[in-house]
Amino acid sequence: MPKKIARRIKARDVWVRELALDDPRLAQELDYTRDYLRVKAPEGSLCVVCKGSKLLCGKPRCPVITRLLSTVRLWRRVKGLNIEGTSPPSVFVGRFGYPYVYAGPLTPPTYGDTSILDEPERWFGRSIEEIIDFRSQLIRGTFKVHVKRPEKAGRLMERTLELALSENYVETEMELRKRPRKNFYLDGEVQPIGPTAPLKDVEIGYVRWDHRMERAYYDDDLKAAEAVRMIYERGVPVTKIQRAFSVGAFGLKRNRRLVPTRWSITAVDSILSLDLIKRVKRCPWINEFEVYESDYLGNRFEVLLVPDAWSYEAFEAWYPRTLWNPDAEDIALITDWEGYGGRWRYASMGGCYYAGRLAVAEHLAERRRQARVFIFREAYPDYLLPVGVWQVRENVRNAMRQRPLKFNTLEEALERISRRLTIGLKHWVGASTLLRETLTQRKMTDFLRRKG
Repeated sequence: MPKKIARRIKARDVWVRELALDDPRLAQELDYTRDYLRVKAPEGSLCVVCKGSKLLCGKPRCPVITRLLSTVRLWRRVKGLNIEGTSPPSVFVGRFGYPYVYAGPLTPPTYGDTSILDEPERWFGRSIEEIIDFRSQLIRGTFKVHVKRPEKAGRLMERTLELALSENYVETEMELRKRPRKNFYLDGEVQPIGPTAPLKDVEIGYVRWDHRMERAYYDDDLKAAEAVRMIYERGVPVTKIQRAFSVGAFGLKRNRRLVPTRWSITAVDSILSLDLIKRVKRCPWINEFEVYESDYLGNRFEVLLVPDAWSYEAFEAWYPRTLWNPDAEDIALITDWEGYGGRWRYASMGGCYYAGRLAVAEHLAERRRQARVFIFREAYPDYLLPVGVWQVRENVRNAMRQRPLKFNTLEEALERISRRLTIGLKHWVGASTLLRETLTQRKMTDFLRRKG
């Protein structure tokens, strides 16, 4: 489902946001205007004129070249139809053609401890080039399978399942039917994936299953949601749970099926956050207005906690020429929300909504406190390529680990947030439901306090 844009805002003076006066490229080619160059480029494309040298798209680095460098380095190491290496472990289940989908293992053509290649919890603070390099090393072998009848795929599915439940990296040898295609899979919800090829056979070395997930796998009377909550409470990282969930490792025996990776990520985030929110609703309210902040990968997050019963609203502002806003001029503002009773429709914002909700719910549950939550996100042009919703989860988690800025009034808290964000407060309020209600409505307790 595409993101539903709530409002478009004219971007003004975007170039001053991160201006470095000592940058020698500042005056590069200033005699060329964008319109002049567009006339010279077919179909309005600046890439043909730029060729990665002038950065005419406004990004600090060329995303095409950044992606190409990682892919070329990998391609030089791929020889023939046999790929031998150590899987992090990693698996992927596609969604196109559902219920017949393409699934399979992922492995790099290198040996050793490769676990970081598919462990987003360890990526925060890494550069976007490093993350792209991690993911582009993984070659995906695919086979076609019906989501409700995975056993029909035989040993290919069995090996893929074993990798998904493995505790550590596993030596893997894939025999492909043809050489991998020179492509690079990009999606705003999942981590990037490198070259892909149809899989003929796969052999794996010694596998030690994660005993926490193994128990849930063999308990086929345990519902999938209950299994997810159980292993999360036992300390299994969210991304490992999502991986096992996607290969149908949990749930009642008659209901087990493959879940496309994109869907499994959001499903696990949603299941876990809903469980944590139930606990949060039994806790006392926080006492002050709190602001938490985080900046990473060209994304700025401001999280506002308001002393009130649980409710949640998330905002995304995408600057021109970013992932979800190819527009050349206007900023796209996206928002979704839920009240105390939750929501029943899938958020148009997509997986980012649920990833952010999980991170905040974890924080409140750990503190045993309740609050009304607002997450403000601005995505700038230096967010070169989509790397998956994990960056929202980890960005907000990072924000919640910081010491909060505390304020006595909502106005003071919003004033601080307004100084950090480049979009005026009136635009956030104009696109909002919950924030506008918080600013305009008064509670009976407010009048009682005045009377007292």
